[in-house]
Amino acid sequence: MQTRVLGTDKEGHGAAAAIWRAGGLVAFPTETVYGLGADARSDLAVARIFEAKGRPRFNPLIVHVADAAAARALVAWSDAAERLASAFWPGPLTLVLPLREGAGISGLVTAGLGTLAVRVPAHPVARGALSAFGGPVAAPSANPSGRISPTTAAHVLAGLEGRIEAVIDGGPCAVGVESSIVGLGGAPVLLRPGGVPAEALEAALGGPLARHEAGGALTAPGQLVSHYAPGARVRLGAARAEPGEVMLGFGPVAGDLTLSAAGDLREAAANLFHHLHALDAMGAAGIAVAPIPEVGLGRAINDRLRRAAAPRQAP
Repeated sequence: MQTRVLGTDKEGHGAAAAIWRAGGLVAFPTETVYGLGADARSDLAVARIFEAKGRPRFNPLIVHVADAAAARALVAWSDAAERLASAFWPGPLTLVLPLREGAGISGLVTAGLGTLAVRVPAHPVARGALSAFGGPVAAPSANPSGRISPTTAAHVLAGLEGRIEAVIDGGPCAVGVESSIVGLGGAPVLLRPGGVPAEALEAALGGPLARHEAGGALTAPGQLVSHYAPGARVRLGAARAEPGEVMLGFGPVAGDLTLSAAGDLREAAANLFHHLHALDAMGAAGIAVAPIPEVGLGRAINDRLRRAAAPRQAP
């Protein structure tokens, strides 16, 4: 099929909503990365997400909604959910809560789990399209499964052109790493570090978050050991590039491209996937990555880099 590029105005929002109602796929910008959206209530539409991405069906999806009221209609809400939603929605935070009976969400979205991952994005284009649609939109990152996440419409088209109906070109994403995911079925647990630092989440909750064990059972999106991977191999904690490598710098360690010369983790997160795309396009056998501090947004950056460097899983 021919993939259309839609504008960011009301006409573009309306066109995206019409495609979703017809069971089609539209990639759209959020503040984190571009998502590949489909009607979360339609088995056929959601199945097309997995087909277009080559995504394993045991990997659940995040449902995007226009506001917290729409999220409450889908999941069993809690006091902890209210605290986090009040503090960080709209924004780069996903909450995993028990699915409400009769919510109407396709079982493909939850991968058979009794919980649902929900988020209210902050990007005005995403919110405009969701409001025009008036329903829940399942949306993983808009890229072939396991590859580098897209932060521009060009990244989306490079991976999915001809497989999806449309992409809304909203420019580059500001946050640049996916949402933080917090599970609230019992004691709060950080299922995936992301755009909201763990320290801020714990401050809002008034207590510590448990941590998901890497390599454990999948309870949320973005937990596969090998994920976010470029074509080149990735080597972490490098002081310099070896022969055959290009360098991704940070702070005092310069590179062919540098996440942030000033050591600013917010700037580094915004640049991460864009720079990995650009370095991969240089055709080197490997990408060496400078050390990143394991604090604040550095936890999310290092999480993505560790998964990018992990041994590749067979398709």
